[in-house]
Amino acid sequence: MLENTINVTSDTLLHEAAVRVGVGQRCRFVTLTCLDLGGEHEILYHFDRDYRLTNLRLVLPKGQPLPSITSVCPAAVIVENELQDLFGITVAGLAIDYGGRLLLAENAPAAPLNKPRLADSGAKIDVVATSANASPTTNTEVTR
Repeated sequence: MLENTINVTSDTLLHEAAVRVGVGQRCRFVTLTCLDLGGEHEILYHFDRDYRLTNLRLVLPKGQPLPSITSVCPAAVIVENELQDLFGITVAGLAIDYGGRLLLAENAPAAPLNKPRLADSGAKIDVVATSANASPTTNTEVTR
């Protein structure tokens, strides 16, 4: 776990971001990081003040919209649009919404940084067991 990390929810994200960039803390929004955890995304918003990072951590179930922080932190407009493009996350309330076309062309694969789900891909993987004297073999058949 990252140091200086505060767990937030979709309901508290905007408030916590506003606290970081507000008069009291005057943090600078740096960027955000997104990880595909399978059935959910982990999103980390990174803020800096005097070379010390503070992170807001949100675990967002896939398919649930993410509230934008662009109303309190306009600099987030690019990375939140990147989330839409690369992970297929709907960001609600974006100040400028490129509709999933900031980075990707119209015919590009949808959400290319999401992990493929084995059940959804139609992939079939067979592992063939062998005796102790024989060399192991793996037969992988992928059908789409």
